[in-house]
Amino acid sequence: MKNGRHLTLGIETSCDETAVSVVADGRDILSNVISTQISIHTQFGGVVPEIASRRHLENINGVIDKALTDAGVCIGDIDLVGVTYGPGLVGALLIGVAAAKSIAYACDIPLVGVNHMHGHIAANYLEHHDLEPPFMSLVVSGGHTNIVNVPDYNRCEKIGGTRDDAAGEAFDKVARVIGLGYPGGPKVDKAAREGRRDAIDFKRVWLEPGSYDFSFSGLKTQALNYLNSERQAGREINVNDVAASFQEAVVEVIAEKAVRAAAEYGQKRIVMAGGVASNTRLRELISEKAAAEGIDVLRPSPVLCTDNGAMIASAAYYAYKAGERSGYDLDAVPALEF
Repeated sequence: MKNGRHLTLGIETSCDETAVSVVADGRDILSNVISTQISIHTQFGGVVPEIASRRHLENINGVIDKALTDAGVCIGDIDLVGVTYGPGLVGALLIGVAAAKSIAYACDIPLVGVNHMHGHIAANYLEHHDLEPPFMSLVVSGGHTNIVNVPDYNRCEKIGGTRDDAAGEAFDKVARVIGLGYPGGPKVDKAAREGRRDAIDFKRVWLEPGSYDFSFSGLKTQALNYLNSERQAGREINVNDVAASFQEAVVEVIAEKAVRAAAEYGQKRIVMAGGVASNTRLRELISEKAAAEGIDVLRPSPVLCTDNGAMIASAAYYAYKAGERSGYDLDAVPALEF
């Protein structure tokens, strides 16, 4: 503790970012260091788990030191260590968990394992200091597309999720096929701004009536079939139109279901989270639909939408306040449920 403030060290290594942050009282970011591996994995068209794990091992100590230095604190000032223990890549997760357990043991301070998806939701507490549950959350990332009812800080009730490909996965695949490269989400978003949303009639997959689940596998296949047929016919493909039309088919369903869920559950706020939550068209469309229902939409800044240690620190702080503790037997759980 420093200056009467409770300091949490948050460690995040679930995929290809080595991220560490110091957060005071669960809300104030004192440092937020992110070492990304995008340039390394771009040449492979996606994240290579073995490479990601090795890079985490090389980076973790330096990122921790920088986070402490940037925050103006020493390791002895830290009161709590929070770490992502799932879901994610098992090798990557193990690096963060091992580092967190070592610090907790050496400094004799509490350890809290954090569900990565709960961390994404907690990012909003860092951006909106007056935000408190209850609210409805939309968590959209590379591997997840979930609608989550959040009745209090430490309860996340998933009411809808992806049955196959997540939105981020679908963006990555289509971006790769049309030549935009990796990471696909931001590149599709940028290209779509120059294209026509109604240029190609991609289907909207609503599933059965009343369902809050998502399925983008069929839509992805339709897009790939369209691209193949156009190429075989020798017709020129307008990349911007494909990006805009595909993106619209994805975000229209997401926005509609998120707003419908909030209305049904009587929630007056939708809190966005996850990397795809920074998609400009999704933000625009969900705001329009929510406003028509008298529902507010909150979202974190883009840097807090992507993987970061600050969101893990915030989630760990509120779990700690509720009495949660993790033992030194904490292990990585790559398929951890929401």
